[in-house]
Amino acid sequence: MAVLNALSIDLEDWFHAELVRAHVREDWPEWRVEWAVEPILLLLQEHGVKATFFVVGDVLRHHRELIRRIYEEGHEIACHGWSHRPLWELAPERFAWELAEFDRELESLVPLEEVVGFRAPTFSLDERTSWALNILQEQGYLYDSSIFPMRTGLYGVPGAPSHPYRPVADDLLHDHPEGPLLEFPLPVVHLAGVPVPLGGGFYLRFWPLGLLLALLRRLNAQGYPFVLYLHPWEADAQTPRVRGLSLWERFVTYYNARSVLSKMRVLLQSFAFAPLKEVLGVGQRRGGRRK
Repeated sequence: MAVLNALSIDLEDWFHAELVRAHVREDWPEWRVEWAVEPILLLLQEHGVKATFFVVGDVLRHHRELIRRIYEEGHEIACHGWSHRPLWELAPERFAWELAEFDRELESLVPLEEVVGFRAPTFSLDERTSWALNILQEQGYLYDSSIFPMRTGLYGVPGAPSHPYRPVADDLLHDHPEGPLLEFPLPVVHLAGVPVPLGGGFYLRFWPLGLLLALLRRLNAQGYPFVLYLHPWEADAQTPRVRGLSLWERFVTYYNARSVLSKMRVLLQSFAFAPLKEVLGVGQRRGGRRK
């Protein structure tokens, strides 16, 4: 029987991306998320696949009918923060406020008890910000998908598992049955001791399709599901090119965008996918929530 994997869309606009947001004036942004996500929605419909959409509160506030449509098409709605500021820029009190603000904006569109998952912007859950797990539990969330189990230039928790487990705030590296949330980390495969990230985003654009397929199949052959992620702006040929980026930032942000939809088509044909909460088997209803 095929392993059921998780597919996620980080529903943010091009100017939310971590490497470009410091270079974008507040009075400049051109909203493109509705156009950018359309071919992704059509591709999912074509293959009969439902995904988890981790929604940024800023997108939720400006594109309410888009969120309603995504939910009515059967996809899971989850939280990607309110401002798309990474956790290391937020105090715990501000993070709790962002979660509450997200709820206030969403509650007239989607039953809040169905919103059980969270992903930190820029995968910013690490040893510095692990306090967020306890706040998520207090707000009733059942799972998180924010841990990147290797160190990159921006984020990461080296040594963390690449398969679902339950961490605790003072130990993100090991499974604890009493952990407040189920964690679905991004996939990393080790080749000759070298970690190879596969989760999506830049890594989907960078790695050759054949290598992606082979390494993701290796994870499934070991009995583990994986989670992939995609930003709509990565698949949008009209995503604005921001001035002021370094060569490295420009490479990471824009490299090989033309390959995204074709690679996703092959991945959808090659693996079984579902929303995160279905793959994880968590409860369909959110726990108790502080007002």
